[in-house]
Amino acid sequence: MNLLKEIAHRPWPLPTKTWIMAQIWHDLLFAHWPVPVETLRLSVPSALEVDTFDGHAWVGIVPFRMSGVRLRATPSIPWLSAFPELNVRTYVTVGGKSGVWFYSLDAANAVAVRIARAWFHLPYFRARMRSEDLRGQINYSSQRNHRGASFAQLAAQYRPTSAPFVAKPGTFEHFLTERYCLYAMDSNGKITRGEIHHAPWKLQLAECEISRNTMAEAAGFTLPDRKPILHFSRRQDVMVWSPEVAS
Repeated sequence: MNLLKEIAHRPWPLPTKTWIMAQIWHDLLFAHWPVPVETLRLSVPSALEVDTFDGHAWVGIVPFRMSGVRLRATPSIPWLSAFPELNVRTYVTVGGKSGVWFYSLDAANAVAVRIARAWFHLPYFRARMRSEDLRGQINYSSQRNHRGASFAQLAAQYRPTSAPFVAKPGTFEHFLTERYCLYAMDSNGKITRGEIHHAPWKLQLAECEISRNTMAEAAGFTLPDRKPILHFSRRQDVMVWSPEVAS
């Protein structure tokens, strides 16, 4: 894939093993709130260093939709390969590699949820979800309906408000988005690392109206009573590698 030739921006080399999955992410909203490190330290495994910017840890709520989800050397399947997703995340480092720690990943596809929970050890949950583009505004709603999971919902309307830009190293936007792995904990209590690859994010400033949001409370903490910092991205093509135990 041509994407594999665009690597100069990466903080470390591509994995030597073969990628296993491709995805396309669309209409992402990055909504971020500052949170005291001590708040997250209670719920992030001790093996992970919580990353900070301006003295704060950061929690992101990221609604988007996926398409083209497929395994290597296989075509995408319409009923399985396109669906909304919603992440609650923060930022961590292990062994010098900065990445993402997910509190939850809600998806509107039961098969994808089962596969991701088993293969990637990620806290995926089934949810009733909708993502509509109405003349440039994304109307998004999600309500978790996963048996045994904490209830969580989000309803928001958002849109970009600036021209696209690429974040420069050292900036807040770069800290939030330019991360090339995700971390999880497997059934044996070991931290795993899943490598990913994509081009540098093309971000835009954004505006958003959130009418319902209980995603953080479902994860066990409360967001500060302030407006989030908002960014938007129209599309990101992504390659994924199989997770391995982080050294």
